[in-house]
Amino acid sequence: MKESQAWSINGFLGILLFIIGGGFGVLLLTQEHFVSGAILIILGLIFVSTITAVQPNEASVITFFGTYSGTIRKSGLWLIVPFSSRRKISLRVRNFNSVKLKVNDIEGNPIEIAAVVVFRVVDTYKAIFDVDSYEKFVEIQSETALRHVASKYPYDRFDSEGYSLRGNADEVAAELSQELQERLSVAGVEVIESRLTHLAYSTEIASAMLQRQQASAILSARQIIVDGAVGMVQMAISRLEAEGLQLDEERKAAMINNLLVAIVSDRSANPVINTGSLY
Repeated sequence: MKESQAWSINGFLGILLFIIGGGFGVLLLTQEHFVSGAILIILGLIFVSTITAVQPNEASVITFFGTYSGTIRKSGLWLIVPFSSRRKISLRVRNFNSVKLKVNDIEGNPIEIAAVVVFRVVDTYKAIFDVDSYEKFVEIQSETALRHVASKYPYDRFDSEGYSLRGNADEVAAELSQELQERLSVAGVEVIESRLTHLAYSTEIASAMLQRQQASAILSARQIIVDGAVGMVQMAISRLEAEGLQLDEERKAAMINNLLVAIVSDRSANPVINTGSLY
């Protein structure tokens, strides 16, 4: 069953009926028509008791002796079916901030992760009657979905292939939103957005993984430096040969060695002046 519109009329009409009924009832009582006067006063009280006020971005769920009658979404003062009960529910956009969860990623590394979920109620019937407490339902399902998504990816990809939690935050957040929507639709909740708010290695392996990241960064930097150095050496030899300076293989090897050492080394090169023959 889904949300439906409840029967309602302008609440000020109920106030008018109460005034009219109460006025005539008092008039009849003064004329000693006690039964008719009492009936009119009781009817007036019944009308005024059925008036309900609905605030902006709020809904009132109406039930009549245990039967769902409908929902009033439009703000204002409304007159509903007598002897009905109403329950207010907020339609505002709200945030849920998860606690820091300790999860193992797909490689078995313990990580800490947290997320924020932006949601709102779109079906008041499901939110009230299909789950015990939709706020608690959002909390539990959000943490469950976050654990499930986090366990599908590694924290980081050192080979730069495939998705990772750190390198593909937008894609991971989109998948988290999709899974949350599937889980929370039963409670009549729409997921507007979800984002990771915290992501880190667990404390017991944080230092070791930091060393691994540093080593990976150094290796990548060295690879770029070597590639650049080889290109510079090739360019230097080509220019020398273009200028007419012919080098034999031994001199080329010595030149390549000296240039690579000077470029690749992480310290300043100390030149050695050769005053004799290379041979």
